[in-house]
Amino acid sequence: MKNNIFLKIIAVVWAISGIVILTGVIWPIVSYQTFSKENSQDLLNPVSVKGTFKVQNDLDLTKASNWFVGGEESSAFGQSKVGYYNISISKLKIKDAIVAIGGEDLSKSLIQYPGTALPGKRGNSVIFGHSVLPIFYNPKDYISIFSTLPTLKIGDDILINYDNISFKYRVESMFEVYPTDIQVLQQDNSDSFLTLVTCVPPGDPRKSKRLIVRARVVPL
Repeated sequence: MKNNIFLKIIAVVWAISGIVILTGVIWPIVSYQTFSKENSQDLLNPVSVKGTFKVQNDLDLTKASNWFVGGEESSAFGQSKVGYYNISISKLKIKDAIVAIGGEDLSKSLIQYPGTALPGKRGNSVIFGHSVLPIFYNPKDYISIFSTLPTLKIGDDILINYDNISFKYRVESMFEVYPTDIQVLQQDNSDSFLTLVTCVPPGDPRKSKRLIVRARVVPL
């Protein structure tokens, strides 16, 4: 009798554990889609579509060169001498994360896209960051560092420390694009802009879209 009760308790515990795990996997994807619809004025889905994009599940997305179709090749990421600077986003608990200029391994650092402006200069500094399921978010782990990027809102601040000079950027817009929409990587020399990029929806193994967070420098 006691054994039967014990087995029933174990079965209930396993069932609850399974529901919790399943919820942790599915809920971030479902809630993100709901968030996208509720914030459609700021989060466009997508900004433009060039034909039909077919998801390639075998792409290694720890390599920044695989994130956009028709963008820079892998060799371009290593052409410049590797340099580093830091980014902090207090809302996401990211503090002095390393951004590499040159190289493309997103498991070791954030990556600045080749040919984009340096921080503080006129143009568009584009930074790629990897993401996973939000339940595994760790602001100190570069595999998960941008997992909560979709929770940023218009008006949030991003701090950059480049060459011992600090720059504050303020989020102006957030929207989604397909990996074929490489126009988001283009330069705009009217001011100093910062663009953060990660794969969405969070936890979706297809990684079919890219979230774009666009910010502008705040004058001192």
